[in-house]
Amino acid sequence: MKKLTLGTSNLSVSNIALGCVNMGKLQVEEAKEVIENAVDLGVNFFDHADIYSDGKSEEVFGEVIGKTPSRRDQIVIQSKAGIRNGYYDFSKEHLLKMVDGSLKRLKTDYLDSFLLHRPDALMEPEEVAEAFNQLQESGKVRHFGVSNHNPMQIELLKKYVKQDLIVNQLQLSVMHTGMMDAGVNVNTRHDNSINRDGSILDYSRLNGMTVQAWSPFRYGQFEGFFVDNDEMPEINAKLQEIADNYNVTKSAIAIAWILRHPAKIQAIVGTMTPERLTNIAKASELEISREEWYEIYRAAGNQVP
Repeated sequence: MKKLTLGTSNLSVSNIALGCVNMGKLQVEEAKEVIENAVDLGVNFFDHADIYSDGKSEEVFGEVIGKTPSRRDQIVIQSKAGIRNGYYDFSKEHLLKMVDGSLKRLKTDYLDSFLLHRPDALMEPEEVAEAFNQLQESGKVRHFGVSNHNPMQIELLKKYVKQDLIVNQLQLSVMHTGMMDAGVNVNTRHDNSINRDGSILDYSRLNGMTVQAWSPFRYGQFEGFFVDNDEMPEINAKLQEIADNYNVTKSAIAIAWILRHPAKIQAIVGTMTPERLTNIAKASELEISREEWYEIYRAAGNQVP
C-alpha cells in the first residue's frame, strides 16, 4: 500500500486509513479480525474520536491492541475531541480530560495525532494553546491538527499554538465535492462557483496540511451512500465502467478518484467488513487517468465549464 507523509510531520502513513466510528458495534474478536486484516493490507493508520459510540469504539480497539502490545509501535492512532451533546467545547479542561479518556480506552500512553473535531464558536485560542503544550510536554500527544475547520479558523489557532497543525479532516467524496467546485468554476455564474469554504483545499496544499477525506462514500451531508444507490444511476454506471477497466469494485474507484488528486489526500474508510476493505484497498496503488477523473466528476452531476 502506498504511503504519504502526514503534513509537516515525520509520520509515514497509508494513503487509505481505517475509520473506527463503527468499531463499537463489534465484539472484540470481530474487531481483532478487522484490525489484523487492515494491517495485513498495509493500513497502518486508525482514526478515532471520543464520541464514536460514546467511547465504545476506542474501548473495543484498545482491547485488541492491549492483547498485542508490540503492535502499537507499528500503527498510527489518531483521535479527536470537542463535540459534546448539542454543543462544542475547546476549553483546556475538556480537551485534557478527553485525551486522558481516549488514552485509557485505547490502552496506550500516547496519541500519534490529536484533532479538534468541529469548530467551537466560543474557542479561546490561548486556552487551546495551553492544552496543546501540556499534552505535548507530557508525551500524551505527538502531533496536532483540526477537523472541519476553514482557513481563517486555522490561522487564528496558528497565531497562538506553537505546534504545527498537520491535518484537516474534511468531508469529501465523489458526490460531495464542495472544496473543489469553486476552483473548477472560477469566473462563471454557476452555483458551484460560490466559494463556501475559503479555498480550504488550496490553503491546505500551500500550508503543508494533509486533508483527510471522511465519509468518502456518502452524498450530501449525511443523506446516505451513493455506491449501488438505484436513485443515482449515472454515477454508478460511470464507476462501474471504469471499475471494469481496472478489474476492481466501484468503491475502489470512488477512493481512487480521491487519491488521484495531487493534494495527496488520505481517505478515511469506515467499513468494518474485512472483505470490503480488501477490495477497497486496491485503490491505493491504482491511478486513474485525468480524463477518467473528470468523467467521474461530471457523472456526479458537476459542471465543467
